[in-house]
Amino acid sequence: MKAKDLRAMDEAALNKELQDLLKAQFTLRLQKSHQQLENTSMIRKTRRDIARVRTILAQKAATK
Repeated sequence: MKAKDLRAMDEAALNKELQDLLKAQFTLRLQKSHQQLENTSMIRKTRRDIARVRTILAQKAATK
């Protein structure tokens, strides 16, 4: 997800997105441990999306 799209979201939506990404990351890590994950780059993309969301949440909290 692009940072521009994330900045347009409110904090509640960002928190929901963060929870969804964390669940997806857990699922991907579980699949990797069972050698069922075919696209390993998804782990990296998910981790970066999580960082993006957390950064924007911190920026919004700092501007309050």
